[in-house]
Amino acid sequence: MSQPIHHHAKLAMLGLIAVTAIWGSTFFMIKDLVDRMPPADFLAVRFLIAALAMMALFFRQVGQLTAREWRQGLLLGTVYAIGQLTQTAGLAHTEASISGFATGMYVVFTPLLGTVLLRQRLPRITWVAVLLSVGGLAVLALRGLSLGFGVWITLASAVLYAMHIVGLGLWSRPGSAFALSTVQMIAISVICMLATLPHGPMLPPDGKAWLAVIYMALAAGAGAMLVQTWAQAHLSATRAAIVMTLEPVFAAAFAVMFGGEGLTWRMIVGGVLVLAAMYLVELVPRRDPELHAEALHHEV
Repeated sequence: MSQPIHHHAKLAMLGLIAVTAIWGSTFFMIKDLVDRMPPADFLAVRFLIAALAMMALFFRQVGQLTAREWRQGLLLGTVYAIGQLTQTAGLAHTEASISGFATGMYVVFTPLLGTVLLRQRLPRITWVAVLLSVGGLAVLALRGLSLGFGVWITLASAVLYAMHIVGLGLWSRPGSAFALSTVQMIAISVICMLATLPHGPMLPPDGKAWLAVIYMALAAGAGAMLVQTWAQAHLSATRAAIVMTLEPVFAAAFAVMFGGEGLTWRMIVGGVLVLAAMYLVELVPRRDPELHAEALHHEV
């Protein structure tokens, strides 16, 4: 029994790493797109394409969900959509680097919400991993921090992302993960479309923009949601949140490889701290009976 569980957990971890790599690859695309079309319109078109693609693929599975699973999926999607819109609003009032750090604070809010709402007891070494992740995010992103309006809004989005991660960890099941992902995407697309009222969404202005939106809809939208929902059926919410802090590490790597940026000491040190946090939550638990028992309890 333990071997299949461990195998699924390893696949889930690899899947989340792939998701963070895809998210990291979209930063320079998003920056270009939101300069040429309203952010809410971009999100509406992106997630509508993702929802239509997922409905086409998983229409039958969605029909097999119970009313309770539909409510859970719609609630999770609504929380995620408001998080996306709130993050975008915050970005208009603060620097991108500070926004990236504030958004990444979901790695702190996730275990806090799990502890307060679900009364989960986390081993001390997990909190050490959380602190390492925050340190890595700070080194990667911060060039000073002033707590203005934009930062507070972005921190609110981080709380919403943490709620989404905790909710997925609580409600996602391997057998219904793809259908639950689809329901979430339907809710996200509806909320983002409503945010474009009364004029409705503006379409991407040219072929290059359309290609970027389609990539982000299918790979960073539909594909990422499918993998994250399935992965969180096999991983605790806090472990998932720590793995997802790899996103800014991949963003920095893509900026160096394709964006013409130079490799800096901040990228190296911040990346090492985030990788150290991943080491603690992935490799050390195998030698810690308490953590191993927690993993088995979550996945069974």
